[in-house]
Amino acid sequence: MAFKISDIDDTQSPLLDHLVELRTRLLRSIAALLVAFAICFYFADDIFGFLVRPLTEAFPAGQGRLVYTKLYEAFFTEIKVALFAAFFLAFPIIANQMWAFVAPGLYAKEKKAFLPFLIATPILFTMGASLAYFVVMPMAFRWFLGFQGMSGGLKQEALPAMGDYLSLVMQFIFAFGASFLLPVLLMLLNRAGIVTRQQLSKARRYVIVGIAIVAAVITPPDIISQLMLGIPLLGLFEISLLLMWRGEKKAAKEQARQAAGATEAEADSASPTASE
Repeated sequence: MAFKISDIDDTQSPLLDHLVELRTRLLRSIAALLVAFAICFYFADDIFGFLVRPLTEAFPAGQGRLVYTKLYEAFFTEIKVALFAAFFLAFPIIANQMWAFVAPGLYAKEKKAFLPFLIATPILFTMGASLAYFVVMPMAFRWFLGFQGMSGGLKQEALPAMGDYLSLVMQFIFAFGASFLLPVLLMLLNRAGIVTRQQLSKARRYVIVGIAIVAAVITPPDIISQLMLGIPLLGLFEISLLLMWRGEKKAAKEQARQAAGATEAEADSASPTASE
């Protein structure tokens, strides 16, 4: 049986019913987050071990270590790790509840237009987070550790704290993951008629400056991280323009086909009159 997207729900539900449904969806999302948090808290040590691996590999073998300067810092770090991982684990359920609440108010055409963005969002975020974890963080950490040595007769040694390191990792992952959603944002603005491909093309130089500023603000203050974020963002911007161009060509073909169909229909309706 072919997959079919139903049209807008035409039932006239009172406002109270919508509020009750919203409460139900929120409670289910919170329950999913709490269950995911309990699971992730049990495996918090393993998850933090995974997050700390880029730093471990950046240190010389057997020389790296993490410290905590407050007695409660290690415990609260595990809580943050569990919350951080629980959000990603529960996101499919949360997104499904959001979609189930919004979808009945959309026409079938609107659902088909919105679904690709809903699917692309976690994929692009994962791509950005993976780039941060597997490529950018190891390079940045090796660069940071390069400042170790002697200065003024004193030894400089990197002793990263657990809480500070986790904050830095989360900053990397969220910055790269959220930045990789640029095509989704631009395509949605284009679909809504707020911006056009021509406007974005003319503003390319300003976009480049904006990308450089964003990369400098949301990444740690090293040129490697900024370049590793800015270059992919520029590529994603160009890909967005290409997708808009393809969308415009497809829309133009569809309009031409509909116009041709309308012309043929008018000719068929006029032919009996002409024969009389």
